Amino acid sequence: MEKQIVNSVCGPIDPKSLGFTLTHEHFSLDFEKFYASPPVGVEDYIDDKITLNNVGYVRQYPYSSRFNINFQDDETHQAVLKDVTNFKHSGGGTIVENTSHGLNRNLELMYQISKKCNINVIAGTGHYVQAVQTGSVINSTIEELTDLYTKEILFGVPVVGCDDHGGLIKCGIIGEVGSSWPITTFEKKAIQATAETQSILKCPVSFHPGRDKKAPFEIIRLYLEAGGNADKCVMSHLDRTLLHDEDLQEFANLGTYCQFDLFGTECSYYQLNPTSYMQSDEQRLNHILELINAGCSDKILISHDIHTKHRLVNLIVLKNKN
Repeated sequence: MEKQIVNSVCGPIDPKSLGFTLTHEHFSLDFEKFYASPPVGVEDYIDDKITLNNVGYVRQYPYSSRFNINFQDDETHQAVLKDVTNFKHSGGGTIVENTSHGLNRNLELMYQISKKCNINVIAGTGHYVQAVQTGSVINSTIEELTDLYTKEILFGVPVVGCDDHGGLIKCGIIGEVGSSWPITTFEKKAIQATAETQSILKCPVSFHPGRDKKAPFEIIRLYLEAGGNADKCVMSHLDRTLLHDEDLQEFANLGTYCQFDLFGTECSYYQLNPTSYMQSDEQRLNHILELINAGCSDKILISHDIHTKHRLVNLIVLKNKN
């Protein structure tokens, strides 16, 4: 039997050494495309550093603060390093970093944090939603996408500052593979390329669904039809997509991993989808309990999906303005 390994940014590791794992996080990413104009009367409060004067507004309208969504500056990186250190000191072993193509993935930072914190970091390949891709990427064929994912997993990506394995970092997962709703032609190609790569390499994959309850089901349909293995697939963000137990149970029956990855987001107003709402941690736990009672305890994953400054423990500047 072939020995199983996991590709971390510092080299191959035994799956038994993963420890407690956060399966959907970000250390650095470009989220500027998702900036939303603030409501009238709020703009003067939130486009500045986060303080006691404006933290309530930023929590309510996180994507209306350019400061808040700038998640790739040195200040953010230092705060992320401290937060990962806290996770390590609390018994954490591994973080899956889901920043994919289109979000300005920073493999060098992943490597540095892994080394400094003595924690396993798993990097992702794949493509995020069409809205953040260039024209040349959107016009890629399924074969070209499959070739890219395969190369980044089997052979690695050249990274400045990486001192191991000839300066190459191998990705350990395809994800997050993003799609909108309805799913665009490019996003369908990315899903199909993900399935083809997975069927060959037997690697794990992680999907970001559009904000509609039909989206996770349609993604899995496309993925399975293209040859992907449900048992190697994670569906992210179910705690903002499938809000009722019967829908969650129907989806869990497909055999994928069900991920609740917005823990700590305690604000019912969901700015990226105002027609819906963001569940509380209590509601997340109640849904998880229902899945456990239904016999799905081995297919549940939890995480935070931190991708804005206001959710970092070590960044918020809680002081009054002068």
